[in-house]
Parts: sequence; structure tokens; C-alpha cells
Amino acid sequence: MASQAESPGRRIVVGIDGSPSSKAALKWAVRQAAMSGGTVEAITAWHYPAMYGGYGWVPVSAVDPVNFDEIARKTLSEAVAECVDPASSVQISTRLAEGNPAQVLMEAAKGAELLVVGSRGHGGFAGALLGSVSQHCASHSPCPIVIIRGNQG
Repeated sequence: MASQAESPGRRIVVGIDGSPSSKAALKWAVRQAAMSGGTVEAITAWHYPAMYGGYGWVPVSAVDPVNFDEIARKTLSEAVAECVDPASSVQISTRLAEGNPAQVLMEAAKGAELLVVGSRGHGGFAGALLGSVSQHCASHSPCPIVIIRGNQG
């Protein structure tokens, strides 16, 4: 796996949430990295919601515990397994991060060649995303951004 220091400027960061558009974004990023000689850093970000529940606002401590880290780990590993050909020569690194997904991606994209995200999230890991991550990234990305719509990967 390549680190950021090994390939400055050729690193492609891609946000993964398990949705079809995030998987299409991963496929696109891998193809782009293959053409440009870059690497791909696939990131799944999550955070504990302040409160949730079926009957209004309930403190997280008052409901059954949810292992967000494990859900995120599974979401990321399944997306990579599904979308990346094991015979690919592209180096893929994966990272889980606790935090606001848009902020995590903005930080990871510093110094990257590209940031790639799906246009719609809330797929297999809906609890991780609040608001429009792709819209926030489009407005604040520190590098060029590609937004993949639907299943166009």
C-alpha cells in the first residue's frame, strides 16, 4: 500500500459509504489511477449521531448500542472487494475515520491529485452521513473533484 509521501500529487482519494454511486466512484478512481500511475486511498468516515430514535430525540446511551466502526469496516472492505479487480496493479489503501464525512474527505484530499465522490450517498451505511457530502466537497475541496452520478462507474 502506498503512503501519501510515496506518490505526492498522484494520490486519488475516494469516499465510500456503500451506496451504488460511491462504488461507481471507486471503480472510476481505480481506472483513473491506472491511467495516471497513481494510487487510490478509499475512505469511509462515520460518527456517532448525537441522538436518534423512533420516537423523537433519544440520547444514544439510552438505546441499543450500534457498532459504527464495525459497520464502516465491513462497508469499506465489501466495496473494495466488489469494485477492485484483484489483478489490478493499482495500489489501494483503505482508511476508516471517525468524524464528519465531508470534513474527513476535505482533510484527506489535501495534496491529492483528485477527490472522487458519489453524487448520492446514504447507501449501505446511511447513519454515517448527514447532509450532502458531495455538495460540501464540491464547494470546499482543496483539490480537483470528480462527482460520479448513479451507477456510472
